[in-house]
Amino acid sequence: MSVVTMILSLLCGVSLFLFGMSLMGDGLKRVAGDKLESFLYRMTRTPLMGLLLGTGVTSVIQSSSATAVMVIGFVNAGMMKLHQAIGIIFGANIGTSVTGWILCLSYIDGSNGIAKLLSSSTIAAVAAISGMLLRMLSKRSVHKNLASILLGFAILMVGMQQMSGAVSPLKNSPAFTGALTMFSNPALGILLGIGMTAILQSASAAVGILQALSVTGVLSFATAFPVILGIGVGSSAPVLLSAIGANKNGKRTALIYLLNHVFGLTLWAAVFYSLNAVLHFTFMDTIMNPVSIAAVNSVFRIVTACILFPFFGQIEKFAMFLIKDSAEDLEDLADNADFDLLEERLLDSPALAIGQSNRVIEGMTRKVRKNVGRALNLIQEYSPKTFEKVQRKEDLIDKYESKIGDYLVVLTKREMSSEQTREVTRNLRTIGDLERIGDYASNIARVMNEANESGIQFSETAMRDLNVLIEAEREIVNSTMKAYQDSELEIAMHMKPLSAAISSLCEILKARHIGRVTRGECGMEQGAVYNELLNCFERIASHCVAIAGMVRRAYQENAEYHIHSLKARELSEEEYTRVYDNFIRKYDVISNAQRPLSVEGEQTP
Repeated sequence: MSVVTMILSLLCGVSLFLFGMSLMGDGLKRVAGDKLESFLYRMTRTPLMGLLLGTGVTSVIQSSSATAVMVIGFVNAGMMKLHQAIGIIFGANIGTSVTGWILCLSYIDGSNGIAKLLSSSTIAAVAAISGMLLRMLSKRSVHKNLASILLGFAILMVGMQQMSGAVSPLKNSPAFTGALTMFSNPALGILLGIGMTAILQSASAAVGILQALSVTGVLSFATAFPVILGIGVGSSAPVLLSAIGANKNGKRTALIYLLNHVFGLTLWAAVFYSLNAVLHFTFMDTIMNPVSIAAVNSVFRIVTACILFPFFGQIEKFAMFLIKDSAEDLEDLADNADFDLLEERLLDSPALAIGQSNRVIEGMTRKVRKNVGRALNLIQEYSPKTFEKVQRKEDLIDKYESKIGDYLVVLTKREMSSEQTREVTRNLRTIGDLERIGDYASNIARVMNEANESGIQFSETAMRDLNVLIEAEREIVNSTMKAYQDSELEIAMHMKPLSAAISSLCEILKARHIGRVTRGECGMEQGAVYNELLNCFERIASHCVAIAGMVRRAYQENAEYHIHSLKARELSEEEYTRVYDNFIRKYDVISNAQRPLSVEGEQTP
């Protein structure tokens, strides 16, 4: 066999192995469904539970990198804290060694009897035939996923056979034997393990190649051990790549995955080779086989995890030291602290649970008010940094709605008084309106970002009109949030005429801008952007009315406030017009603002 043919045959085997492992892992994840991800972030209350869970999950999906990438996603999304992720990562490094034991099946061979039935060829054939029959004859998705697992396993076994067959002639090659002797140098062996695994992006594949080389009968412990040490560090490459674009905690999670392997490599290299220099271990020249390589790989990973596990907290602090929090990160950390108030143990005490949810909703109102302010600032002066912050805070606002909503929905299943039920219903409606205001703030930011990228600018007159309306929008948003946070009935009662005034001002500004477009002072592009901004202003104002309506309804439905119930129903037409006129005069863009329709025709939110 020529060198080129041998290399191509080896690469073909590696390709089949990687494809088979991917197919089998994907099938296993689909069979597990959402339960797999659910276990990852729900069953990590203690570091030991995280370690056991990481070991189990990685043993199933056959990839520590896949587990780590999944965990980085959870940490990045805020569904899992950094200290929860460390235990899973420690366990993932143990779980990935299971693959080496599975690969040992491909080296079972024999000419007759039980050995023949358990040979790799027989196992692969049975798995392939079973998988193909399931895929062809079954219509259920779960059976098709099982077929993927069986076919993936069969392809994996064939790939291992291909790799073993490709390298078997090397056992008679003096050049190959000499090369292996060179890699018995610890430094070179470690570098080989790192480089090979970084290229393949799979520790299992690298161990598989090492097992395939062992069939030549010339691979000694002295050569195999440093390569195994390097494989762990090399497997960090895909994990580090997946952390690009993640937040600080996501990057720390990837760094901890790397640190775990680097600490393990350093510890073993320092201790083992120092002792060998003194004691001269006799097993260094022992010839390795696939089983012994799987055993060494497992022992290395298990002992490393056991040694490093007591230093769990120190590793977390070291990662935080290497990747420090900026002022914005600390702000985000404070934002997320609100969610700790939504304690599940309080759900059995509805009064306490409602009180906690009210505190979190107050935090949500503050975030919404600030984000609307940032979005409005972008109209007056665009800043890429501010745009990114608006989008980041919008994600946080969405998280508020999701967390509070889920908490309140669970609370509705508990026994509550009629008054508590009404309050929970109001809160659910309020967080929906707050989230929609956040969406429109994000839309304003998006529109201004696109306008900036397209070089669209408003005329001086258009910008002057917008500046006046921006201040009016700030007032109605700030007043609404104050009315909700402080239960200010009088302020809440004024939101409907203020919203009507905003709508009137928007209509007038639209008409004015059409005039500017007609006269050629502004183009159609500016007109489209201008109209979209004004539409967002109107929608924000309408949701402010809805939130104020919840404040009014609280007075109407609460017996303690019965003396205010009549006042909370509606403003008189005279009072409505007065509030409307005062607001129009305060933000006088034009002198002939139209009067609103009679309040009797208005719907109560």
